[in-house]
Amino acid sequence: MSDKGGTDGKDQESTEPEAVLRAKYLDYCSAQVADLLLLLSPDQIYLLAQEAHRRGGKPGELSYGRMVQLATASVSRRAVLPSFEDWAEDYQQNPERYEAYFMGLWRSDVEPPG
Repeated sequence: MSDKGGTDGKDQESTEPEAVLRAKYLDYCSAQVADLLLLLSPDQIYLLAQEAHRRGGKPGELSYGRMVQLATASVSRRAVLPSFEDWAEDYQQNPERYEAYFMGLWRSDVEPPG
């Protein structure tokens, strides 16, 4: 079996299963989007949500929860996030760089309830 990217196999001990890496990647991306949302004022979130609501052609008023969903989706589309492959490669070489960004959500994707 060949290593992806032609590594010499020295980091095989530190390599995590792909399911764990994918869960951590989603957790990292979620944290980045959450940080961006925290930089926005309530008025900016409202405007983002209203813009998305109008583009969707939906009538009626938005609930607070729906506004947050629409603003989050808008920020997610605009955020510059690494691809999974790029992130995973950098994470495996420098996991300490990312530890502070994990919110712990990744554990629920890979650990059995208990």
